[in-house]
Amino acid sequence: MKRKITIISIIFSLAFALLSFNSINDKTPYEAEYFNKLNDLKTEQSDLLQLIQQSELTPDGIAHIKGRIQLCRNKMKGIDFWLRYLEPVSYKSINGPLPVEWETEVFEKFEKPYRRDGAGLTLASLYLDESDINKDTLLHLIQTSLNVMDVYKADTVVSHLKTPDHFFLCNRLYLLNLAAIYTTGFECPDPAQVVPELRLMMHEVKNIYSIYNLSFPDKALPDEYLALYEKALTFVDAQNNDMNKFNHYDFIREFVNPLFTLNQQYIQQYHVFSKSMVDYSLNKNVTSIFSKSLYNGQNAKGIFLRVKDSATLAEIDRVGHLLFFDPILSGNNRRSCASCHKPEQYFADTLGSSNLQFNNTEALPRNTPSLVNAGYNHLLMLDGKHTSLQNQVHDVITNKVEMGSDENEVLQKVLSCKEYKKVFTALLKLTPQEKEITIEHIASAITYYYSKFSQTQSPFDNAMNNKSSLSASETEGFNLFMSKAQCGTCHFVPMFNGVKPPYVGSEFEVLGVPADTNFKKLSPDNGRYVVFQADETKNAFRTGTIRNAAMTAPYMHNGVFKNLNQVIDFYNNGGGAGKGLNVPNQTLSSDSLKLTVMEKTKLIAFIKTLNEPLRPELPPKSLPKSSNPLLNNRKVGGIY
Repeated sequence: MKRKITIISIIFSLAFALLSFNSINDKTPYEAEYFNKLNDLKTEQSDLLQLIQQSELTPDGIAHIKGRIQLCRNKMKGIDFWLRYLEPVSYKSINGPLPVEWETEVFEKFEKPYRRDGAGLTLASLYLDESDINKDTLLHLIQTSLNVMDVYKADTVVSHLKTPDHFFLCNRLYLLNLAAIYTTGFECPDPAQVVPELRLMMHEVKNIYSIYNLSFPDKALPDEYLALYEKALTFVDAQNNDMNKFNHYDFIREFVNPLFTLNQQYIQQYHVFSKSMVDYSLNKNVTSIFSKSLYNGQNAKGIFLRVKDSATLAEIDRVGHLLFFDPILSGNNRRSCASCHKPEQYFADTLGSSNLQFNNTEALPRNTPSLVNAGYNHLLMLDGKHTSLQNQVHDVITNKVEMGSDENEVLQKVLSCKEYKKVFTALLKLTPQEKEITIEHIASAITYYYSKFSQTQSPFDNAMNNKSSLSASETEGFNLFMSKAQCGTCHFVPMFNGVKPPYVGSEFEVLGVPADTNFKKLSPDNGRYVVFQADETKNAFRTGTIRNAAMTAPYMHNGVFKNLNQVIDFYNNGGGAGKGLNVPNQTLSSDSLKLTVMEKTKLIAFIKTLNEPLRPELPPKSLPKSSNPLLNNRKVGGIY
């Protein structure tokens, strides 16, 4: 019996070995390349871990470790094409930009933020620059990075490699990051390595392209794409290693955006299907990174989402226009949406640091942000309090210090107007809530109305789409924005807000905004902390868009800065911490950017190219009559 068991065991062992051998040999060259690069990175991580364990943290030892980290980063860049797309959560452990992030992604934004600890190469490099280094902490950052590598060998991840669909989706994210992240230093702690890493990565991706085409000839990257990519490589190879001298403008305009256009065409042509939440917000039908339809941040239609008929949509827009200017929404019938969000001022209020409260005496605590492009944020308000445009409208209407009304009162007053009631009754059958008109119908009409003003292209968009060009000063300003000025590490292409590829979440930053321009104390507004309490969220605010910034002063959540020069000086000096304020969790570097007067001028010249021309918006000539005579003295736009 014992001999029989031994023979059976040997047979099973041989069978398993044969299956393993066949499994290895069954891999396509594309899969084999993936596993080879994965193993190379894992080996480099292990060697780095061993070096740290054996090294003394002397200046020479630290320098040696940093050099080895860079070798590890080079291996990572060789496989970044896959890592970032196939498992974005694990990627934060390999090359996380922050020690802790509180995530609220679009598909989970109705839940509380969840903590994600960063680790890996960037954080390890930054940690080595600190004055008091603990070896265990350093080892933890690298060990965590190494621990997640096996995730990328799991069947749920590897299965994607067997079909071509994932390739074009990986490539799309890669191209978006070429435009928004890879050239800015967002995840590279050493500015001197930004361009060399970019160059190395692009050559590695060229190799991935070639091996992909061998493995999937039926859905290969066409010669047109490969030829343009080769030109992009030639361009990058000829660039100076100094990221401050890199020509971001030409790189994106002449190469990255056209490559994105082609890749989008292939996604259509090959009927590429995504199973990943990474692609949740992206629009596969757009043909330019600088299309206002690149991603969806919000549903402007709200409860009218199912409505497609153009005439019906025009009627929703018309009634939304009336409601936006109608003070019937307020508790005293004297205040409208247009009281604070003035159409002639880009739907903001540029006349003061903040508007008056409902009591018409005290000031509101925060500056009035523009509603133009608000829909390109996944979280709304400066503290991210709201998850939808409609919820924001509802909150403003019922907020005691803003419009001072309540839901039942608003519905009663609005429906006392025959014109409003007739329109909403007709629309009722087109909405999920078919039994009764609710405040959701009112809010959705308003958001649909003002969101159309977010569809305008700026001169910068037109230049990037090769419909026009910018002046030398404007292009140099953009290059500064993406490099020395470090603006592009928080205000991401193409919306220049805090939504970065793959455009599924809104970022918050701690800048150390002062209470006044004397910089004697920090603003008392706790920002995101008011909504969700964590050490990292205190004094954090959602990163707003730079679009139309030249038209929407004053700036910051409290309107403390009156012009763009003051804003740029604030950043140039290292934010609040750079000016001597105690901001222990500041995410903005406290080091001076050392911008010259001329560089600041060029930055402003670029920012002005993001101004979007809005057509004049006239208020309605009159407002709908109510069956309640006391409501028929309402003034269009309100009184204050």
